Amino acid sequence: MMCGMTTRFDTLPSRLRNVSIEKELAGVPCLLVRMDEKPRPFLFWMHGRTADKELDPGRYLRCVRRGINVCAVDLPDHGQRFTDCQHHKENILGIIQQMSAEIQPVLDELEMQGGFDLNRAAIGGMSAGGLTSVYHLCSPHNFKAVILEASGGEWIHLRNSDLLPHLTLEELEVVNPMNHLTSWKDVPVIAFHNKHDVRVPFETTYDFIGALKDKSPNPEDIELVAFERSGAPNEHMGFGRESAFVKEVQVEFLAKHLSPHMELAS
Repeated sequence: MMCGMTTRFDTLPSRLRNVSIEKELAGVPCLLVRMDEKPRPFLFWMHGRTADKELDPGRYLRCVRRGINVCAVDLPDHGQRFTDCQHHKENILGIIQQMSAEIQPVLDELEMQGGFDLNRAAIGGMSAGGLTSVYHLCSPHNFKAVILEASGGEWIHLRNSDLLPHLTLEELEVVNPMNHLTSWKDVPVIAFHNKHDVRVPFETTYDFIGALKDKSPNPEDIELVAFERSGAPNEHMGFGRESAFVKEVQVEFLAKHLSPHMELAS
């Protein structure tokens, strides 16, 4: 590292840096947020396109204060493994598929780090990170809960979006999670979406959550939180004036479904 060079990690709030390390696991740059090495429930989190794992430290601080650790990763071509490919829409599906294939190897190495209980893990992400979560959960996994932001699983709507417009209808139907619900394990899901999202159509989440509720024996554990207008850029990047509310609801969701008797971390 060059003397005086500021890294993304250096820009995090000091109270977050004090409980975090950056470490490469299975070739994937990770931000590990943990109070100590006691096995705790955790959130495996993935950012959106053109962002990085250091984005939104408020989410991580809220989690760790509640005794929920975090493993946040850089998507392929993003953050510490940046390439210009992240800006090319035609590469999004490849990024999703590569990240999905990397998740289990990361978890295998994460288990050896201490502080992360793989039997009490949630997965989630924003935009491309959320799409990756949904894609991954159509295969065998051990996650106990899911958080989706501005993403969803009815990908037919993404033909008119900023993410998968280049795929033919036939290509999209092959990878569309909505067509693979027979492989979907029944787990609690909470999704957040702005109704006027310019980048990822609201119906991507709305139709998918409806389908999950229809097939679930526990539909009360599947929820969509929708906003009319949040003031976020393009009604997509974050949730504007609703941002703090979203994070608080997410932490309560994780605490409820990962450990019903969770207390504040000391």
